[in-house]
Amino acid sequence: MKTVLPPLALSARGIGARLGVTQVLDGLDVDIAAARWTSIVGPNGAGKSTLLKVLAGLIAHTGVVHLQDQPLAAWPLRQRAQQLAWLGQSEGAGDDLTVWDVALLGRLPHQAWLSKPGAADYAAVEHALRQTQAWDWRERTLGQLSGGERQRVLLARALSVQAPVLLMDEPLINLDPPHQADWLHIVRGLVAQGTTVVSVLHEISMALHADALVVMAQGRITHQGACADPASHRALEQVFDRRIAIHAVQGQWVALPRAPDALPMP
Repeated sequence: MKTVLPPLALSARGIGARLGVTQVLDGLDVDIAAARWTSIVGPNGAGKSTLLKVLAGLIAHTGVVHLQDQPLAAWPLRQRAQQLAWLGQSEGAGDDLTVWDVALLGRLPHQAWLSKPGAADYAAVEHALRQTQAWDWRERTLGQLSGGERQRVLLARALSVQAPVLLMDEPLINLDPPHQADWLHIVRGLVAQGTTVVSVLHEISMALHADALVVMAQGRITHQGACADPASHRALEQVFDRRIAIHAVQGQWVALPRAPDALPMP
């Protein structure tokens, strides 16, 4: 029986990228299935954030990225911004802007030049702020918020785009465990509605809740596969020098530190 492959939201072939004189990515191929959550994981300096920026079309690179079977570079910028929402790592925003105005920035790709927001824009922003539990401080300025509160507002800005593809680089920065759990609930809800989510995460146990993993080391992809696949677990353990072990705990996969006497010899 012929295997039916899921449709792709994003694909990349032969990707290379430099930061200054340093070659960060070298000849990467990756496929991101539509309406799935894919987590990109790996040690510090593996090239995870650089790969995500390439997929978002934010940095120069060699090779080709396709969005919905069309080269990303061929998409008009406004249409691309409607299709791809972005939440960057430790993103800034004007401290004097209100929470409402920051979230409303996510609607700019849907508005004609110099036009005012409409009812659909206001509804999208309210929904996003309520999703991230930021609605009650919509009139406060960003400068009045804690780091975790700011992160929730920036997430609301990305959610208000209502794009079919959402890319997030370290979205759990400054979020406490309850709000990390809320983030997981939001992501699962988005995927259930058909959104494609790609996240770079250092929280391996959280990343293991995704549908698929892309494991990276030293600018290369060492493994791509389902989170529940034992091969993915072995790849994760190997890329972190077997200092972690993947276990099933109450029906969920978690990454736990290995006991000191089980660590590899230096």
